[in-house]
Amino acid sequence: MKRIAVVASGRGSNFQAIIDAIGRGTVPAECIALITDNPKAYAIERAQKAGIPCRVIDYRTFPSREVYERALLSTMQDVNADLFVLAGYMRILGSSIVRAFPGKMVNIHPALLPCFTGLHAQRQAVQHGVKVAGCTVHFVDESLDGGPIILQRCVPVLEADDEDALAERILEQEHIAFPEAIRLFCEDRLVIDGRKVRIR
Repeated sequence: MKRIAVVASGRGSNFQAIIDAIGRGTVPAECIALITDNPKAYAIERAQKAGIPCRVIDYRTFPSREVYERALLSTMQDVNADLFVLAGYMRILGSSIVRAFPGKMVNIHPALLPCFTGLHAQRQAVQHGVKVAGCTVHFVDESLDGGPIILQRCVPVLEADDEDALAERILEQEHIAFPEAIRLFCEDRLVIDGRKVRIR
């Protein structure tokens, strides 16, 4: 059984979806840690309820990004997970961290990548008038939301949609897609082939 650790900054709804999937037995993994940069994150309460150890590394207590990232890297190495799951972690990881865990970090993004990278992807989708939006689970590399794509789920953009309405429907699909991608990883079914991921 794979050991996974979740890295989150906020309310942790995707974290909860992962916890629930593990509890149902649909994801063959053990969640061994939550790592957060935010001591007020609601994800901490979710971890406590599930009996998952939590590591808080408050970025505000560090004198620089470099010092913070050294502490984060040290914590991740200590946790020693098979897979690190970025579930609403709101910081861009530095190269030293990405290079330390090649093929061992996944992220979810609320857009059909490569469209609408970065922040406010749902707002960008509405502003551009696209008819279909969605979410993407991808491996993390040194690019911005540009790592090899594992899977995507589509969401229609309705005429009445604003950013919040679209974001809520995309989030529903995230709660399905993220556990599915983690399941594929835990079953050793994902093969990174250059910039592509093959599912076997």
